[in-house]
Amino acid sequence: MAVLNIRVDDRVRDQLKELADGQGITLSEYVRDLLMEAVVPVYENEVEHGSEPPAESMRIADRQVLSLLHRILARVLPEDANDVDGDLEYQLMRAKILEEGYTGQYWYETAGFSRELSKRDCDRVSDILQMFRIITFSIDRLAKDGVELDEQLSYDLEFRGFDHNDPLEGHMASYVEFLMRGGERWAELQPQVKRNDDGNSHALMLDTYLRMLSEFRRIMDARERGHGRMDYLLSKDEIEQISEARIHPSNRRRAEG
Repeated sequence: MAVLNIRVDDRVRDQLKELADGQGITLSEYVRDLLMEAVVPVYENEVEHGSEPPAESMRIADRQVLSLLHRILARVLPEDANDVDGDLEYQLMRAKILEEGYTGQYWYETAGFSRELSKRDCDRVSDILQMFRIITFSIDRLAKDGVELDEQLSYDLEFRGFDHNDPLEGHMASYVEFLMRGGERWAELQPQVKRNDDGNSHALMLDTYLRMLSEFRRIMDARERGHGRMDYLLSKDEIEQISEARIHPSNRRRAEG
């Protein structure tokens, strides 16, 4: 990957950093996204989360492969098959659509598929979960050390999931469910998910999480690199800083005024 060095005024750099922090990403990520917006054709639509639309056309090679798979599946299905794969007749019908090129019926091939959740958004979900994991471990450790935290503070710093009614956050919520599959991964956060309607926040949470994540990263970046098992834990003051980041800056200024 190429490296691009540019010089800007300190004021411009500070403004870019503030904008990046507001989105919960690094300055490099933010500038890279701006550059990508400049070179990617403007007529490309932003990805809308939801069902994958049917293809308007397919390469002949793709049609041949998919048709063959449908014909193979038709031959191996049990005679009494009646699940999502349908039966022999259903699979042969889908093969026929592809072989004859009936584009109006190509939706059969994408029915049930979701639009892609971008690598960036997948990474955001993982980073948010990791932040809440460290917050949870830190609160537990402080309690064992006799450091009392306000009950409301502990509640505010629970992972509430995402809003299932929002296309992007709903997709992120399904990704969280996938990551937590089996009950062993992210086990320390699963009770919080259960307490919060199985991870349905019923309110938009991504912006809040990104503000918290930005503050969390600032705290971690300011630390000297340690090697101890507990070096990643947060202090009471640091936990309070992350909690304060939940509030949008404009609302903080009104509250202070």
